[in-house]
Amino acid sequence: MTTPDTLEHPVPPGRPGHLYRAVSDRPYFSADGETYLSPVRLRDLRKTRPLRVLSEQDFAAWQTYGYVIVRNAISRTAARRLLDFAWEFQGLDPARPDGWYAEREFRSELDRHLYVYGFVEAYHHQLIWDSRQTRRVYEAFVDVWDCEELWVTLDRLNLNPPNVGNRDRALIEPTDRGFDIDLHWDVDTTLGVPPQRVQGIIALDDTHPETGGFQCAPELFRRFDQWQAAQPAGRDPVRPAIDRAEFPVIRPELAAGDLLIFNGHLAHGVAPNTSADRVRAVQYLSMMPALEEHTRLRTSRVDSWRRLATPDWNATLVGDATRHESLRYGRATLNGLGRRLLGLDPWGPAPAAAR
Repeated sequence: MTTPDTLEHPVPPGRPGHLYRAVSDRPYFSADGETYLSPVRLRDLRKTRPLRVLSEQDFAAWQTYGYVIVRNAISRTAARRLLDFAWEFQGLDPARPDGWYAEREFRSELDRHLYVYGFVEAYHHQLIWDSRQTRRVYEAFVDVWDCEELWVTLDRLNLNPPNVGNRDRALIEPTDRGFDIDLHWDVDTTLGVPPQRVQGIIALDDTHPETGGFQCAPELFRRFDQWQAAQPAGRDPVRPAIDRAEFPVIRPELAAGDLLIFNGHLAHGVAPNTSADRVRAVQYLSMMPALEEHTRLRTSRVDSWRRLATPDWNATLVGDATRHESLRYGRATLNGLGRRLLGLDPWGPAPAAAR
């Protein structure tokens, strides 16, 4: 069982059934709101709408190398508040590293892996929603999808202390194939019709080399078609076997409040935190074309927000074992954009005042 964070999820299990068309003038289809089928890959997409946040150079880099950084997507103050919330939610003191490794019981192997990776099991706090319904964040995703009708992923935070003690990655048994936290794809890259997927993180503090964090292989993304043509049959669909001298793995530098958006076809992962007393902290945040006719999914999303229930869109979302967020906080207030991004209001005329 592997347990990446949502940026670094394994390929979601196949869910056969109806493909729902997104409410968009572009032909995006999905069964689950995670991966989408489209006649044109995002790396080949021709824009029909003017860019709102990205520059022409940003968009060209996004299509060439598979990721783009939006500086100051949220304010440094907002990022700091989220970081403080992550500490508070987990009952950890940032000034006492000796308390970051308290012994605890785990509900499952998955639960233990999530602890090692530094997940913060809160999904609906007001501060989390404030990032989601920030217009600069939304418009950056409009730019990469060339689509205005989006839903935001109901995701969480990451607060990853130094990977030692009971947070040592060596405690997670390695595998020879499939998902590897160090470097992987978010989609099956051997499929004839490749699914499209977009992920994102907002940095809650400035990155440092020793704290690890997001890393990726942009040169492999740029040359993927040529590389794939030379690969043997039966290659691993989600774990790339590459020469890192030829396809370097890099760690983009982020400042608190920066948003990094990346393509699911970009090989990426999370480097371990090797610092003495620093943390890696991010908010996972992405947006996808809205599937309003997918009634079950839309109802589930709204219900999760309304009751502060743990979202059910991915099996690695487990909720806090000690004191669930529904027992701690009230429902987040959504603005008009947030209501649409959740699915509470449809895309179209201006929504009614928040209830």
